[in-house]
Amino acid sequence: MILCCGEALIDMIPSPTLESGRDGFVPHSGGAVFNTAIALGRLGVQTGMVTGLSTDMFGQQLADALHASHVDTTRVIRSDRPTTLAFVKLTDGHASYSFFDESSAGRMIRPEDLPNLSDEVTALFFGGISLAVEPCADTYAALAEREAAGRAVMMDPNIRPGFVKDVDRYRDRLARMLRLTDIVKVSDEDLNWIYPGPDSLSAKLDMLRATGPRIVVMTRGGEGATAYLSDGTEVTVAAERVTAVDTVGAGDTFNAGVMASLSEQGLLTKAGVAGVTATQMDTALTLAAKAAAVTVSRAGANPPWREEL
Repeated sequence: MILCCGEALIDMIPSPTLESGRDGFVPHSGGAVFNTAIALGRLGVQTGMVTGLSTDMFGQQLADALHASHVDTTRVIRSDRPTTLAFVKLTDGHASYSFFDESSAGRMIRPEDLPNLSDEVTALFFGGISLAVEPCADTYAALAEREAAGRAVMMDPNIRPGFVKDVDRYRDRLARMLRLTDIVKVSDEDLNWIYPGPDSLSAKLDMLRATGPRIVVMTRGGEGATAYLSDGTEVTVAAERVTAVDTVGAGDTFNAGVMASLSEQGLLTKAGVAGVTATQMDTALTLAAKAAAVTVSRAGANPPWREEL
């Protein structure tokens, strides 16, 4: 089982109303880590989630969506706190967000709330805004520190600078988690935020790889993605050409594709990730690109089912 650890929230997506033509907001299940879990479940991989879910109507919507995509929820932490809401503004298909997260069910989980993990959990995934806000950010860091010695760990920081209140604490937390991580996916924007300054992207990649990850994957939107393996090998795949509707959930689906393929190849373990070959990585990136292209081709975070590929 791949266990996705992080936020599940409601994206309030603008939609024209019939009466006035002005935009109203429609609640869609979302969150970067939630989207990755949904995509993994739809790709046919045994998947579970650790997150804080509310008992309110939106929390039930999120739980129902996880069940519908075959994601195990037995490790979800339920409370009567409110669900995080993210109001979305779309500009030329690109999303920007206003978050309402104070004292939410997802944000307020603490280390003592964390479940014990059985041997069926072979890999953990972390990322998104859940690594930026406290106390949940420290809770997920504690989970990584507790479990990383025996389970493969993938992380996608998916950095949203406007959401980071304490930059120094956030940078320190990311640095601690990167040292525990086997696979890191970053965009060029993420990399420039983690390592500000005039150094080239190549130099910043070297800095990131030196922190310990066995595989670093850098995505560049429509230009494709490159994986840098532990032996220095580079593997590049092109982005699939589709008519884009929006990019919501594309990176999350890409993450799921990488993990799904590595899992199917028997490589999503500590030892397996360390020995991934160029051919095996190309297979993983190709599946990830195909899955992400489907998500880009339709509105919202709507990852493909395996049979669609």
